[in-house]
Amino acid sequence: MKKVIVIIAGLTFSVLSYGQSLFESASENAKETEGNSGFTLNGYVRGSLFGAGETYDFTNAFGEVSLKTNLKKEKFLMKSDIRLRSGSNFNETISEMELKEAYAGICTNKLDLTLGEQIVNWGRTDGFNPTNNITPNNYFFFSSNPDDQKIPNFLMKANIRFSPQINWEIIAIPIFRPSIYRYELFNMGQNVSFTNAVMPDKTFKNGSLATKLNVELPGIGLSASWFSGYDPFYGFDLKNVDFSTGSPIITYIPSFYRKNTLGVDFAQPFGSWIIRGEGALNLTQNDEQKIFIPNDDISYVAAIEHSFGGVVTIVQYVGKYTLDFNDLTEPVLAAPTNLMAQLQYANEMIGYESASFNRKIFHQQEKMNHAVSVSVSKDFAYETVNTELTGYYNLKSEEYLVRPKISWKIGSVLTATAGYSYMKGPDKSVFNYAAPIMNGAFIEFKASF
Repeated sequence: MKKVIVIIAGLTFSVLSYGQSLFESASENAKETEGNSGFTLNGYVRGSLFGAGETYDFTNAFGEVSLKTNLKKEKFLMKSDIRLRSGSNFNETISEMELKEAYAGICTNKLDLTLGEQIVNWGRTDGFNPTNNITPNNYFFFSSNPDDQKIPNFLMKANIRFSPQINWEIIAIPIFRPSIYRYELFNMGQNVSFTNAVMPDKTFKNGSLATKLNVELPGIGLSASWFSGYDPFYGFDLKNVDFSTGSPIITYIPSFYRKNTLGVDFAQPFGSWIIRGEGALNLTQNDEQKIFIPNDDISYVAAIEHSFGGVVTIVQYVGKYTLDFNDLTEPVLAAPTNLMAQLQYANEMIGYESASFNRKIFHQQEKMNHAVSVSVSKDFAYETVNTELTGYYNLKSEEYLVRPKISWKIGSVLTATAGYSYMKGPDKSVFNYAAPIMNGAFIEFKASF
């Protein structure tokens, strides 16, 4: 009930406080708005193939149709993006419809108020956004465009414009929707399996709230944000260990946790250079017995962008500082000939390895984590050909990722894209488990209309 009061109070207060002036301004500018209103229908048809990996020859292969609609008339708006897809995914035949976005609402000079399935992106850095806790991702949907992995949330969003330079965004997410991780595809041993997650009850207390104040000035853009709710990014818990066969049979379960995040970001140009920064303080209620809940931490990204002779280059430092960090203590077998001591040691070792892997997922295996990413791109042939190269290296875990890509606009309608994704990491690292599945080449033909 408290969550209901907070959600309703936040959104209703915002609308009512400005309501009269909002709709008066809309009425005064009705003719101007009507002249710019209209309905649009566009989309694309594409064929996409991702494969040649270690585990699967054809990881993801599908044909897809996307139909996008937009309508803005007077002070009302709607938007939808429906995708129909058929093909194969991890050797399973698929035929599915994905509702990428579908929402409607009110649009005036001072207020946008929308309700429905929406994708919201927060943050100013490239690919690494510690303030973006709203939109989940399907990390195991492979295509040439990483944005295809974004999953919408059913949410209510109010965007209040105090001036052309200042706006305030309020978001209420009543039903939690997590990201998709296919842990069961990882080869973590013959006796290791994952069961389906237990989702939080669809109740008001399990909803999420977020708000952001954004300022866009001629010399700098910056924002401050707050999020409270379930993190779409999660780890796993140890559900059961069975010794009945003599060897331990381990069952894990994906598990979710709540957190509060205070975030800031900025972007500032210096001539032909652009400096960006983003940081977030993540606060959890961490129980040391719950290995799937990370410790409080500060996540941050510093980025610089510049064009060197037409080569757009983005260099980023990605860091994390774990608060109240403590090292895990590796168990020791004190009495090797004692059967009870052996059993206790096995249980403790399973708990230790499980906690260690969760820390790797959250980049909290050490007090400080450091990584760098570099992205370069350049257009050729009168901007009909675009080449990209993205690289990532974690200085602590020694994991790395390389992803080259080339796109060719064959005509006014058709674009061909090809590339390769390769990751690698030390034994028992996240990249080491993921590489056999997520490494591979991709090719795509996309016709837009």
